[in-house]
Amino acid sequence: MSGPDQYGVVGHPVAHSLSPFIHAMFARQTGQSLSYRLFDFPPESLQERIAAFFAQGGRGLNVTLPYKVAAVACAAELTRRAQQAGAVNTLAMRKDGTILGDNTDGIGLTQDLCVNQHVIVTRRRVLIIGAGGATRGVIAPLLGLEPESITIANRTADRAKALAAAFAQLGHVRGVGFRYIAEGAYDLIINATSASLTGQIPDVPMGVIGSDTFCYDMAYGKGDTPFVRWCLELGCRAAAPGWGMLVEQAAESFRLWRGVRPLTGPVLCALTAS
Repeated sequence: MSGPDQYGVVGHPVAHSLSPFIHAMFARQTGQSLSYRLFDFPPESLQERIAAFFAQGGRGLNVTLPYKVAAVACAAELTRRAQQAGAVNTLAMRKDGTILGDNTDGIGLTQDLCVNQHVIVTRRRVLIIGAGGATRGVIAPLLGLEPESITIANRTADRAKALAAAFAQLGHVRGVGFRYIAEGAYDLIINATSASLTGQIPDVPMGVIGSDTFCYDMAYGKGDTPFVRWCLELGCRAAAPGWGMLVEQAAESFRLWRGVRPLTGPVLCALTAS
């Protein structure tokens, strides 16, 4: 491939992705010459198509649903955070011609919480709703901030318990079913389910939300998500959708590829103003 360095995002479907807009803003801001495109690869030829992209001179790819786990097999080596997440959302061609797999979702979440939202996680009680891949990708970075405890709550308790056990050596984390969430308000609640995308609210007790609780929905869309609205109605301190996580994880990918970390504020403003 000649011309600007080639990047893109792989998914199925992927037409809805805001990544091209985000990375175009990052490139302008940092004076980088690159092209960033959407790639909708079918499951049966995913690895073959990714390999072809890099063989033709491609420099890096973001990976979105449903391929974050499958993309692990496309990398010659994984970063520690990708190993912990069991998933890859960033692939980068290295100087030696091998492909590195990384996961920037966790750093994206912690950056948004700590820097943009001014949330303190250290010595606080954290509740994560959902025990899928989105949760798995953020537990280690959250435990790195040394909360008092993390409770993972899931409709199927066994999934939550298994996920908690996988990270038990990193801090105080436990898994429960929705009905067995400990009484009392949590300091931070993160919705890592896709409930907001279908207009639903996770089936958790209302008592987990208090006047000092900060609530965060990994989902995002125009206006408040159903989860954000629900938390605000219950009188939480503040609530935010996942726009910041989206932009911050993209900035970390960009830093991995280009060696410079762009400012996220202008991109966040542009996304949430439209």
